[in-house]
Amino acid sequence: MPKQPLRKWIWDLLAILIGSFIFSLGVNYFAIANKLAEGGFTGIALILYYLFQLPPGPVILALNIPLFLVGYKVFGKRTFLLTIYGTTMVSICLSLTQNWGEPIPNDPLLAALYTGVLVGGGLGIIFRVGGTTGGVDIIARLGNKYLGWSIGRTMFLFDLAVIGASYFFIGREKAMYTVVAVFIGARVVDFVVEGLDSRKAVTIISNSAVSISDKITTEMERGVTLLKGRGGYTGTDKEVLYIVISLPELSRMKQLVHNIDPDAFVVVHDVRDVLGEGFTFDRP
Repeated sequence: MPKQPLRKWIWDLLAILIGSFIFSLGVNYFAIANKLAEGGFTGIALILYYLFQLPPGPVILALNIPLFLVGYKVFGKRTFLLTIYGTTMVSICLSLTQNWGEPIPNDPLLAALYTGVLVGGGLGIIFRVGGTTGGVDIIARLGNKYLGWSIGRTMFLFDLAVIGASYFFIGREKAMYTVVAVFIGARVVDFVVEGLDSRKAVTIISNSAVSISDKITTEMERGVTLLKGRGGYTGTDKEVLYIVISLPELSRMKQLVHNIDPDAFVVVHDVRDVLGEGFTFDRP
């Protein structure tokens, strides 16, 4: 495996630190302050905190030690080091931000929503640079790597099992609010990992494909890919256009296509995390 540049390492370590701090704020300032539970190893640590007042930071670190070896065997040296670093930073940040929070008066739903946003946002940042915080995070990454499972969905299923156990310690109402927090967190994780910058991919089938391609290239300065297609009913050959654009450009592109060919078949898809010239690279 090629060596990572020093700048890349510094950025990844800084991102994991920021993600750990955001995660810890969600746990301490909103979850613990309102006696909500969590999923995974964090949820187990919170149950132990509510029962025996054991500090969550050191407990999470202790629970993750047996999984460090698994992380090394599956993901290699880099992820192994980032996992140890991420788990340690989460433990430290949880200890530093302990007792920061006060319950939000008469609004456990708001507390649940903010718990999900902060916990999911923090984990998403950590995952995006290739790190983990151990525990269920490693299991979720295993499912994503070998089975193609969504990281957020896998974590959600594991979280439900821990939340089910927490029901007996925090009560029905708090457990229900915890489900809301975990669900929001899972969606935020997917959103951050898959990309913050949503784009639109457009597929156009038209008898005037070349004219549309020329207009999009010259007037909108967007690259167009021409694909070969064949009509399933008519059997005639057609050219299919594929374009990726930003959301503000969509309306203009629709009007441009309509002016050239009102009968064009246009399909718009949601895409995320676009890499390449015109989006992440400067044009020469």
